Amino acid sequence: MTYPQSMLACVDPGQVRKIWPHVASLLRLACHRTELDAFEDIEADVLSGRSLLWLAWGGQAIQAAAATVLINSEIGKVCVITACGGTGMKRWLPLLDGIEAYARDEGCVRMRIYGRKGWLRVLDGYREKHVILDKEIAVLKAD
Repeated sequence: MTYPQSMLACVDPGQVRKIWPHVASLLRLACHRTELDAFEDIEADVLSGRSLLWLAWGGQAIQAAAATVLINSEIGKVCVITACGGTGMKRWLPLLDGIEAYARDEGCVRMRIYGRKGWLRVLDGYREKHVILDKEIAVLKAD
């Protein structure tokens, strides 16, 4: 099946509040699925300009949204995709190249994705570097 071409757009941080109501649900669902980040934290970072908001735009609709943040690490600057959600992944997945180009231009030495393990099956050049270990613990309630 042939899909219409999608375009990548980085939302100007000064304009992000206008776009946010149209994409918040996509990122909220991504956060809910992975349980890696609190949606409220990603929202605060995007709305404050600490993170960038990226859109996959196709035809007349937003197909996907992603949030990125640049961090410093022991290996150098890293661009982290903290959340990504949308529909019709085959249309917009190739747009990741544009985010990678942005990261290179910003001096990043690595891209990093916080997400579900299934991303490994669809992303070329990405490999599993670490694992996240989780243990549920009961919170004791004071009487």
